[in-house]
Amino acid sequence: MGIVGLANVGKSTFFNVLTTSNVRAENFPFCTIDPSTARSQVPDERWEFLCEKYQPERRIPAFLQVTDIAGLIRGAASGQGLGNAFLSNIQATDGIFHLVRSFDDEEIIHVEGNVDPVRDLEIVSQELRLKDIEVLEKRREPLERLVGRTNDKTKKAEFDCINKALELLRNGRDLRFGDWDAKEVDYLNQFQMLTAKPVVFLVNLSSNDFIRKRNKWLGPIKQWVDTHCPGEVLIPFSAPFERDFIAMSPEEKTRFIAEHPGVNTILPKIILTGYAALNLIHFFTAGADEVKCWTVRRHSKAPRAAGVIHTDFEKGFICAEIMAYNDFHQYGSEAEVKANGKYLTKGKEYEVQDGDIILFKFNTPTASKKK
Repeated sequence: MGIVGLANVGKSTFFNVLTTSNVRAENFPFCTIDPSTARSQVPDERWEFLCEKYQPERRIPAFLQVTDIAGLIRGAASGQGLGNAFLSNIQATDGIFHLVRSFDDEEIIHVEGNVDPVRDLEIVSQELRLKDIEVLEKRREPLERLVGRTNDKTKKAEFDCINKALELLRNGRDLRFGDWDAKEVDYLNQFQMLTAKPVVFLVNLSSNDFIRKRNKWLGPIKQWVDTHCPGEVLIPFSAPFERDFIAMSPEEKTRFIAEHPGVNTILPKIILTGYAALNLIHFFTAGADEVKCWTVRRHSKAPRAAGVIHTDFEKGFICAEIMAYNDFHQYGSEAEVKANGKYLTKGKEYEVQDGDIILFKFNTPTASKKK
């Protein structure tokens, strides 16, 4: 997930607390130039239970890769503030954490001169749309000439798809909210469209506002998201609070939580929401040597999941022996899962479920003999 927002809205501080990194976070626009990438561990009590059960030599959780991208400004799509380079960095990500600042602080510069997160949402969203329009118009011009000279049905379908996408964007709507068939999705995926990427909205509050759960901007921000991006997730958090909370000792954290009921770190929720927005799940391999999470796209078939472990597993796939995590947790052992008829053997059409514990069986592909 790429962290996107206006220049100097606290993205680098958020990136540091989310990934336990230490990138530069200074009080001036464009402190970040080159993107920084790190991983956040995906919290999962199921993985922790399996580790406790098997006591393996190696324990490998799932991770969400996060990229801190330099802040955009008004005019980024036309190259203002190194905008073209920064927008290209966003293209390389699979999803977006769209971060807005919603607190005043005279010590923290705002590139627009004052704090107005609804305006900031509009600016960044418009710049992403303008960049998509630019990319599609460049493709449309040669296609229009080609379609006018030939009867190529494939090119005509692509031309129609681009016109449809341009109309949507010029009407102020993002591509992810369009109604697309499978072929149109394939056309648009060629261009890594910025507004086609899933978005999670993050509202950066002051520590005090986060603790008291009040901020004057939350209502207007929610209204904007509901109107322009219906169904997408909005999460209030506080980068300053998270930074201070991480620095507390275990005893201090316990005392703080007791004194402030309902107030705790929100980072696990943010990580899990980003992971889900990318349509990711994970299955487990578990034993005395290793308990590991393997990340796959939701709806992946068993051979594709096997290929995440090793390409030979996919090529020589025979079957997948599967225990659902809930069954293993209930019965306590593989033997009891089998005794209760819950140990399943599945073939190539099986769709891997989140939390499956899987043993793949496969034939080792034989190398072709030289003639």
